[in-house]
Amino acid sequence: MTDVEALRPDRLELGEGIRWTDRGVILVDILAGRLLTAAGSPTDPLRQLARLPVPLGAVAPVAGTADTWIAAAGTGMCLLAPDGSTHWLAQPEADAARPMRMNDGTADPLGRFWAGSMAYDADEGRGSLYRVDDDGTVTRVLDGITVPNGPAFTADGEVMYLADSARGVIRRHAVDPATGGLGAPEVFVTVDDGSPDGMVVDAEGAVWVAVWGTGTVRRYRADGRLDRVLRLPARQPAGVCLVRDVLHITTAHVGLAAPGPHDGAVFTARVDVPGRPADAYRHRPPLPAPREAS
Repeated sequence: MTDVEALRPDRLELGEGIRWTDRGVILVDILAGRLLTAAGSPTDPLRQLARLPVPLGAVAPVAGTADTWIAAAGTGMCLLAPDGSTHWLAQPEADAARPMRMNDGTADPLGRFWAGSMAYDADEGRGSLYRVDDDGTVTRVLDGITVPNGPAFTADGEVMYLADSARGVIRRHAVDPATGGLGAPEVFVTVDDGSPDGMVVDAEGAVWVAVWGTGTVRRYRADGRLDRVLRLPARQPAGVCLVRDVLHITTAHVGLAAPGPHDGAVFTARVDVPGRPADAYRHRPPLPAPREAS
């Protein structure tokens, strides 16, 4: 059985969005608006890179820059500069009928950025999936989702996996490489005993999934068959990434009346099939003129 370890002292409220980037392993504590890096020794505390006054769902590095990120934050998408300042591309959920926030997101291998939104109260069907193209345009591409997590892409960018966590389902879409258009959804996996959350695709095309509420991370083959289960001493796994053959797992203690000693920890486990670094968001200048949050 694979050893699953939590060596760092940190315990996160809602640790998610963990990615292996060209700037190291980064992750977020969503509700606290914190961008963190797992730098240094595996036993060192996480180091804070930035803190926003709004929830921070996920980031991706911006290609061709030293320390700029594109972020799913607050009610939309922004560029996060090295000094922590934000330049908003769009805030499509700012005027929603119910209070909304951005959730998980990632860049695809073609350099687009994708991120989901959800209602704070996880109201049925209120969430959406957005795509940011290389000119900074933000487009709603799916709606009717309750709690979107992922997305995760195959290495060629031609398949996207997206979880609707509240409904216990992961769907798969074909992606048009030229336009970013999505094909019709097909059910990849249905989870009956928990909520599929963060995901990552490995070098064999299998999908690792953090399953909230079960204390497990599961590997599903590309045909949807369950291949492997890792068990954690934490109830709410939320995010996963692969750094070569080491799986990194974030967890959360939000909503737990009596968190255990490992709830909210960041875990690692060695696995057999490696992964690749997360993709960067690639834009063709100039970006749209910055506008501040309202």
